[in-house]
Amino acid sequence: MIRLRWTQAWDCVILCVIVLSLLLVNPVYGAPANKLENKPLVAKSPSGVTADAAVLMDVATGDILFSKQAHKRRPPASTTKIMTAILGFELGRPDEVVTVSEKAAAVGESTIFLDPGEKITLYELITGALVRSGNDACVAIAEHIAGSEEQFVKFMNRKALALGAQDTNFVNTNGLPRKEHYSTAYDLAVMARYGLQIPQFQSITRQKETEIHFIEPDVFMDVRNTNKLLWNYPYADGIKTGTTTAAGKCLVASATKEGRQLLVVVLNAPDRFGDAKKLLEWGFQNTETVRLADVGQVIGEFPHITKPVQVLTTDPLDVSIPKADREKLLTRIEWEKATNLPIRAGERVGRFEVWLGEKRLNSVHLISENEIAEKSFLKTIIPYH
Repeated sequence: MIRLRWTQAWDCVILCVIVLSLLLVNPVYGAPANKLENKPLVAKSPSGVTADAAVLMDVATGDILFSKQAHKRRPPASTTKIMTAILGFELGRPDEVVTVSEKAAAVGESTIFLDPGEKITLYELITGALVRSGNDACVAIAEHIAGSEEQFVKFMNRKALALGAQDTNFVNTNGLPRKEHYSTAYDLAVMARYGLQIPQFQSITRQKETEIHFIEPDVFMDVRNTNKLLWNYPYADGIKTGTTTAAGKCLVASATKEGRQLLVVVLNAPDRFGDAKKLLEWGFQNTETVRLADVGQVIGEFPHITKPVQVLTTDPLDVSIPKADREKLLTRIEWEKATNLPIRAGERVGRFEVWLGEKRLNSVHLISENEIAEKSFLKTIIPYH
């Protein structure tokens, strides 16, 4: 196998790939742009959560439904592998054949028992990292893609920062304890939410059991998922466990019920599976996702002298809220373009916002349907029914 010598030019290429992957992502799954403080929407929270830090997030909207020390930096243990897998899929091809190095094979603790010189596809290595939590698989992934684990870790940190995970610093690919290796419940939720956008990532993390196929030698290995929530909670469909002495018992888990997917992170949780199940059920029972507008929906008319011109939404407008607060929602149009200038068809003219009390929950852009001229600045408040 020929390995690339990584130069600054290659470094720039990979950085561009990371940036492009963010630009091309469906906006529904991007980092929550409207959660500047990331405060939970629901004041009344479930009791008895054993985790030192926790977050419950709506996958579709990115809304935080519950939080407990969400931004406290903690060792993430093997939940680190979420980012390793994301970049494995984004920077490599699943069918690429990887030759295991001596360094990768020498990694200890939780492994898939790699030996030097073995050949295996990148997809199978990612499966081994996510399902069996193979530390050796993570190093093999990193070396294949970036030439070294150290270089791959740089890409992990850049990707995390680009996603909005501002309190994360990776030192390795697998989460083995290091002083400067840390993340937060909120950051892990952001990264996991992004990972769920990748179909193969989501497919792998929901498997209870599977096989890993080695090419040379031609053998199969049975692996069982470390996420016991997949067995004891019928709606569970991912994602990753993590355990070290420093981190305690950690879990990033997802569940889908009646078409709605929630994501929970619990760090240093003596009862991690119990905590996750409790928070997920609480979220499904006490909160809901409400759609205020569809993409391309006519919202109102832009102020105009001669004739009315309709304005359209560029994206769907969804929010997750306590069920009791549904009737308290207000929507508001904020015009951003001065009304004394010509407006082109399709030009951005304002925002359609949804508010709960004094808190703006979300917004989408509004564009003009036709070419128009402005008349006067206008701010409109439209009650939600």
